[in-house]
Amino acid sequence: MIEKKYEFISDKHVVDVVDGGTLAQILIPMITEYDRVFLIDCVDVDDAEIGDVYCFDFSDMPNYIKWEGSAHEVEMLQTLQMIEMVGDLPPVKIIGVIPYVIGENSTFEMTKEVLKASEVMEKLIINNIKEFGDIEIRTKEELKIADVCATTYLKGFTI
Repeated sequence: MIEKKYEFISDKHVVDVVDGGTLAQILIPMITEYDRVFLIDCVDVDDAEIGDVYCFDFSDMPNYIKWEGSAHEVEMLQTLQMIEMVGDLPPVKIIGVIPYVIGENSTFEMTKEVLKASEVMEKLIINNIKEFGDIEIRTKEELKIADVCATTYLKGFTI
């Protein structure tokens, strides 16, 4: 949605939007290329509610944040720790949401709580990009996450 909705214009900065899916470790070479990274993902926190949003720097990650049990083959947290161990990790800002955990009835629909959380996450993403300075952010198209989420699994496929 960020990629479709916004245009980022700057002589000093380039903003790329990459859908990393559940790749985690395969993203290591890509992550190390950047000066800054925003990681948008699901997180787990004891006693949190579906749709709660957390925003923090990886270097100052609260101890109540958990990443276990995600769809990643190797957890994203472990991937970031591996990059950090070899000294190649750029500053990483994490914007995470508490998801609805799908049981037997999988769906591409988002819960109302996560739909509402996506609006908070969008504002956090845009505000953090604005902090770069020297960047103009234009809205190309008025979109909500629900406008694109039903077909995101098709990205990269020819229909």
